[in-house]
Amino acid sequence: MCRALEVSRSGYYAFKKRPKSQYRIENEKLLIEIRRVYWENNKNYGSPRIWNQLNNVECIRCSENRVARIMRADGIVAIQKRKFRVTTDSKHDYPVWPNVLCRNFTIERPNAVWVSDITYIWTFEGWLYLAAVLDLFSRGVVGLAMDKTIAETLVLQAMKQAIFRRNPAKGLILHSDRGSQYAGNNFKALLAQNEFVGSMSKKGDCWDNAVAESFIHTLKVELIHRMKFKTRDEAKIKIFEYVEMYYNRKRAHSTLRFLSPFDYERQAILPKQPVH
Repeated sequence: MCRALEVSRSGYYAFKKRPKSQYRIENEKLLIEIRRVYWENNKNYGSPRIWNQLNNVECIRCSENRVARIMRADGIVAIQKRKFRVTTDSKHDYPVWPNVLCRNFTIERPNAVWVSDITYIWTFEGWLYLAAVLDLFSRGVVGLAMDKTIAETLVLQAMKQAIFRRNPAKGLILHSDRGSQYAGNNFKALLAQNEFVGSMSKKGDCWDNAVAESFIHTLKVELIHRMKFKTRDEAKIKIFEYVEMYYNRKRAHSTLRFLSPFDYERQAILPKQPVH
């Protein structure tokens, strides 16, 4: 080995006996913490989220560049995202609402604007369809429904659950794409009964519902694409655990100052401390 590397044998043995530098020792300790956060979050976190967890939550002082460098040297990378695919069926004759939201994704209070979307999950029993309702203020999932059919009842169940959990005031805006489920008479009646305002994306424009689309994409990347579900019930359990125990309560969101949706809401409603 010494001949191949063109170094002296004495130099090699001197290197072996040389004590580790303090910087190297600190990096090895930091690597242990990086691996812990990485595996605790099921390999979903890249260097920005891992750095935030260590530096701002656990008070392990380090720079983001240092975390990225150590992760790169150790081959630690977050699960890669797949390209977005459009799944909305907007070829129907139902009248639709105008785009009231107009991509205004910055909301100042909870339960002012909700967004919703539908997706599908393959199991060995067949397709499982999912509808989610998110509060645009915190990106938290407030309504979730899963069924073996993609009928209007799916979005009705998700919306009714959200209303029961949050009890929003009149005037709430519910934004969705132009899927036929959101344009059905029963869904419109539910919004009218609660005096909510309907809003829909422009035809074929997924960016108008970007926050809901982003949640669906994250769900698939961090859970669905990494598992094979034997039954619909198994998929329902895993998805419920991911949403309620991890996504809403633990997963750091860069748009929320690296807080989870529920922590972001809690901080927003805490009374302001007086300045002395």
